[in-house]
Amino acid sequence: MTAPIEPDFVLTDKDFSKIRALIHQRAGIALSEHKREMVYSRLARRLRKLRLKEFSAYLRLLESNPNGDEWQLFTNALTTNLTAFFRESHHFPILAEHVRRCAQPVSVWCSAASTGEEPYSIAMTLIEALGQRAAGGSVLATDIDTQVLAVGAEGIFSTEQVAKLAPERLKRFFLKGAGRHEGKVRIRPEVSALVRFEQLNLLDSTWSLREPFDAIFCRNVMIYFDKPTQARVLQRFAPLMKPHGLLFVGHSENFSLINQTFRLRGKTIYELSSHAQKAAA
Repeated sequence: MTAPIEPDFVLTDKDFSKIRALIHQRAGIALSEHKREMVYSRLARRLRKLRLKEFSAYLRLLESNPNGDEWQLFTNALTTNLTAFFRESHHFPILAEHVRRCAQPVSVWCSAASTGEEPYSIAMTLIEALGQRAAGGSVLATDIDTQVLAVGAEGIFSTEQVAKLAPERLKRFFLKGAGRHEGKVRIRPEVSALVRFEQLNLLDSTWSLREPFDAIFCRNVMIYFDKPTQARVLQRFAPLMKPHGLLFVGHSENFSLINQTFRLRGKTIYELSSHAQKAAA
């Protein structure tokens, strides 16, 4: 019988508790006890990279430099990025119908952009719905993870990532890669021109956002936050929405009981309450 492989490092209860507290403080992510193996796997890479022998040494490194670059790498490591083009597809026909009724130009905020599939799906929807008028619109794509934002801004995807797209969309919105990008595709310039990628942490005390949006996408993000954090983020969304703006959330997210500013309009789609609409107007 083969002996079990010993882990390279020991993740003590104390270290795990400290990691959970730090990521909650920095990013609002509430890690449950059963995420211990995930935490070990992802942060062990940082320990190896930095040639550290213990998690406690890594934590001391973080806390010794509150503004150091390692904090972003720590956050990137513990952020889950699961995305796809036109994921939760029922949202996009509703977005298309909505923007046709909106005053131009249209602006949409994708607050968890990951590697770009979601904001590019939004941009494609604007083009399909508005035609040439879409050129005046904009999609702000933000994420806490700087590494995935860099991937998204590049706009290059594997054939597997676009395999489920309809052939007409693939032909209309993508270019075939050549040379070192053989076997991949690139977002066409008219799509990428609509999307602006920026780093933003939803837990930052201030956001550098001023414009009101016709729609905000915050999908499958709040599931990592506890209820008080969810309520605070929702409250901060309200002033950034036009009176009849829509908030699109993830398939397993329900905020009806934690926030009275928004009311449920349809499946995982919210709008401002009547009182909030009057305040926005």
